[in-house]
Amino acid sequence: MHQTQKVYSEKRPILFGIVFILVNLTSFSVFSQAIIELPHKDTEGVEWDTKEREFFSEAWGGLAITNVARPELVVFKAPEKNRKDISVILSPGGGIYALSMQHEGYSVAKWLNEQGITAFILKYRLVPTGEDGIAELAHIASTDNNARIKKTQKILPYAVQDGLSAVSYVRNNAKSLGVSPNKIGFMGFSGGGVILFGVMNEANMQNRPNFLIPVYPGTDLILPKPDKHTPPTLFIAAANDQLIDATVFTGIFNQFHTAGVSTGIYLYNDGGHGFGTWLKDKPASKWLESSYEWMMDLSFEEE
Repeated sequence: MHQTQKVYSEKRPILFGIVFILVNLTSFSVFSQAIIELPHKDTEGVEWDTKEREFFSEAWGGLAITNVARPELVVFKAPEKNRKDISVILSPGGGIYALSMQHEGYSVAKWLNEQGITAFILKYRLVPTGEDGIAELAHIASTDNNARIKKTQKILPYAVQDGLSAVSYVRNNAKSLGVSPNKIGFMGFSGGGVILFGVMNEANMQNRPNFLIPVYPGTDLILPKPDKHTPPTLFIAAANDQLIDATVFTGIFNQFHTAGVSTGIYLYNDGGHGFGTWLKDKPASKWLESSYEWMMDLSFEEE
């Protein structure tokens, strides 16, 4: 999975980037209600020499975070006036080297809140990098992909545990969060979709999500193993994805369907990889609306 996310390569003026940071860091800090550090074990054999950093990435056209060493959950409660009891944990992509917070985190959480759905952005542990982890990812993916995979595999088990911890936290604190413990979804984008597959494979009754939404998920680090315990799943992707062939998505869909999982797929003809919330005026730009309709049609167990 060459997570260079070329769809974010459009250049923005430096002044625009500075204004964007000042305005959006303020608005998002007001928008979120809390940041919870998740329980986690020490990361053996992995050390971070560079501090966690949130910045405007010109390559990705939005805010991004690198060097996450402590997993956290950023809470976005829906307004009480229209709050539903469904919640969604968002796992942004970025090749496990960074988190695409703008287009696969904050904007998605805001949209879900407007529909009455409480959202949680998962900041899972990432591969240690220097100041510009996004540039490092682009370089290593294009020059030595085996080295990228090797580095990623060191941190991946911990990142998956962060995902399982996130589900446990929401379920154990559902009442105070104003959500149902039986209506917790997990939405993973690209590299965050790798985390989703890991959570799906390793979950037990306590930390298994109630539904899954893999959005153009990475497929070269963890292979999904659907079975009778796998919750309803909706795949979102584009047929012209630059990194993952469309037949891979349809093959995984067939695997879930054959395993007896309640499975749906929206495979748009045009969207590329990493379209998130930045894409406009194309059918793929309506994927959130389609996901919402699918969620609203789900049947959940009574508490």
